[in-house]
Amino acid sequence: MDLPPVGLGTMGIDDPDTVTTAIDAGYRHLDTAQVYENERVVGDAVASATVDREALTVATKLWIDRLAEDDVRPGTEASLDCLGLDSVDLLYVHRPRGDYDPATTLPAVDAVREAGLTTHVGLSNFDPDQLDAARDHLASPVAAHQVEFHPYFRQEALLEDAQRHGYPLVAYSPLAGGQVFDDPTIRAVAEKHDTSPAAVSIAWVTSHDDVVTIPKASSRAHLEANLAAADLELDDDDIDRIDAIEHREELFPE
Repeated sequence: MDLPPVGLGTMGIDDPDTVTTAIDAGYRHLDTAQVYENERVVGDAVASATVDREALTVATKLWIDRLAEDDVRPGTEASLDCLGLDSVDLLYVHRPRGDYDPATTLPAVDAVREAGLTTHVGLSNFDPDQLDAARDHLASPVAAHQVEFHPYFRQEALLEDAQRHGYPLVAYSPLAGGQVFDDPTIRAVAEKHDTSPAAVSIAWVTSHDDVVTIPKASSRAHLEANLAAADLELDDDDIDRIDAIEHREELFPE
C-alpha cells in the first residue's frame, strides 16, 4: 500500500471531532480497531468529512475473539456497521492469538477481501516466523504490517521482512508513550533542529525505508505538529545518536 508517512492512531480517542479535526488538518490514513471500541467515532468523522471517501484510507483490525473461521466475516461486518462503511481499505488481523489459526483464519480473511468488504489485508504484531506461516496460507498479498516501533523498541527483523517483501511497516507508539519527551539524546537533537522531541522521534521512525507511523494526538496543534514532523530531515549524526540509545522497552508485550 502507498500510505502517507504519518497517519492518525485513534486508540483512546472517543470524540469524532478529534478525527474530523485531523482530517481537516490533512490526515488521510485513519487507524482504528475493534478492541479500541471507537469504530463508530471514526465512522462518524468519515461521514462528516469534507473530503471524498476515496481520499481516505480507513483501517481497522479484527480482535482475537473474531478470528475463528466462522467469525471472520460476521466480525468484519460488525466493524463495517460501526464505521458506517460498505468496505474498509485495510483490514488487519490484530494479533495472532486467541482464535487465530493461520490455516483457517487467513483463508476466511481472503474470502472477506474477495467479497469486497476490504480492499487490502494486513497483519499486526506478528513475529517473523508467524509472518512466514501467514504467507503460506494467505492468498492476498500482505499489504501492511502494524507493530510497535520507536527509539526504545526497534524491531529490525520485522523491518527487514517488510523491506524484503515490499510492504509498509506501520509503526504505532512512535513516541514511546511520551517517554521520548524527556530523553536527553532526543532532546539534544530537538534543540539542534529547534523543534520538539516528538518531532524528532517521528522523524527518526519515518527515516527508515518502508516505515510509516500513526501517532495519536487530540489537539489541532499536536495533530499538525505530528503531520509536519515527517518533513524534518535528520542527518546521519542525529540518526546515529538516536540509534545508540541503550534504553530498551516494549510498551505492549504479547
